Amino acid sequence: MSSTMKRRTFLKHSAGAALGTLGLPLFVPAGALGKAGRAAPSERITLASIGVGGMGTSNMRAFLAQPEVQVVAVCDVVEASEEYGHWYKRGWNGAWFGREPARKIVEEDYARKNPSGSYKGCDAYVDFRAIIARRDIDAVCITTPDHWHAIPAILAAKAGKDVYCEKPLSLTVAEGRAMVEAAQRYNIVFQTGTQRRSSDQYRHICELVRNGRIGQLKRVTSSIGGNNKQAPPSDWQPMPVPQWLDYDMWLGPAPWAPYHKDRCLYTFRFLLDYSGGQTTNLGAHVIDVIQWANGTDTTGPVEFEDMGSEWPTDGLFTTATKVSFRARYANGVELTCQTQKGEFWRFEGTEGWIEVQDNKWTGSPESLKTTTIGPNEIHLYKSNDHHRNFVDCIKSRQITAAPAEIGHRSTSICLLGNIAMQLGRKLHWDPAAERFTNSDEANEMLHKPLRNPWHL
Repeated sequence: MSSTMKRRTFLKHSAGAALGTLGLPLFVPAGALGKAGRAAPSERITLASIGVGGMGTSNMRAFLAQPEVQVVAVCDVVEASEEYGHWYKRGWNGAWFGREPARKIVEEDYARKNPSGSYKGCDAYVDFRAIIARRDIDAVCITTPDHWHAIPAILAAKAGKDVYCEKPLSLTVAEGRAMVEAAQRYNIVFQTGTQRRSSDQYRHICELVRNGRIGQLKRVTSSIGGNNKQAPPSDWQPMPVPQWLDYDMWLGPAPWAPYHKDRCLYTFRFLLDYSGGQTTNLGAHVIDVIQWANGTDTTGPVEFEDMGSEWPTDGLFTTATKVSFRARYANGVELTCQTQKGEFWRFEGTEGWIEVQDNKWTGSPESLKTTTIGPNEIHLYKSNDHHRNFVDCIKSRQITAAPAEIGHRSTSICLLGNIAMQLGRKLHWDPAAERFTNSDEANEMLHKPLRNPWHL
């Protein structure tokens, strides 16, 4: 721990000196952190939340519950908006979201835990670079639209900050690989927000498959939910940018485009400039479980093929309206992913099968329900709480349940499936080189140009 902490201290001071040229604050007064019944200062992990919409606020609350964690800053291009949280109204009682509501949540939480009954010490920013520049921040939680994952994560890693980044890990395969390389180069702790890696049930299912309880795995059929938002009509018109939104910063590295409320916030995921649709949104979870069960965490399929996907022909939304692709691994396992109500997996082996739907599983033979994994069999990484696992690994400097490489490989399959569906033909993939071997056109789709001044 001593050498690790020395490295982290050096990186923080070096990053602070380099980023100080941005004219951004490099520290906060020690008194701003307060006590609030938290861990001793020497044990405290200071964290900032970048992106505090519905899911971002959920992640922030999870870290607020960790006794060693002190949330000292939040960042969002939205100041405060009920519209920002409209998709989460049912679960969040119509709460507003944005940097100011997030700041209020943090300070009210710590005030309740503080003997004085008050607390001030959470800063709110529009530009995430202000957080990167702060020497007093140990870790960041990134819950932004997909096109805003890579740059903050890479800059945070370069500044010596540990990173929790929501799924899907990246917008493109090239961005994902850059994130992996940054995490490795700067030796940071990285957690991808694929929470099923911290589920007892899914771990057990994957251990059953990995230990041959259904024989040799041959085929996996999976499904993801369809689009849960209707596209604006084809004659949609630009709208005035609301005062609570920094729209240029929201676009960031994506191409400039006129504002429409359905371009941003929750529905960003239905435009290819910012996301990969439900293929990557929901597929990131589904495919990640398949990767775990197949023992292919650091590689991927060698072949992808469209199986009848459907895409919009006009209008604002540009992602697939019906997902349907097939992939084949080098070990012969076939994977299909298609649109269907809810999440579904069916693992078929030479001696049985396992089906998972609505978080419940069945299988054959019936002995699957009572079998145990022996001490000399394959036991997969055990984590029961994804956020807690990240905190524990920050303290121990160990690998998390879903490090960058694992998150990248699972996300890549979703991105490659999208490419195969867009081109409508069979593609051969080299997972070691991360290149297609039979299509220059497909290789051009592994990356996207970034709008100035942003770059990886």
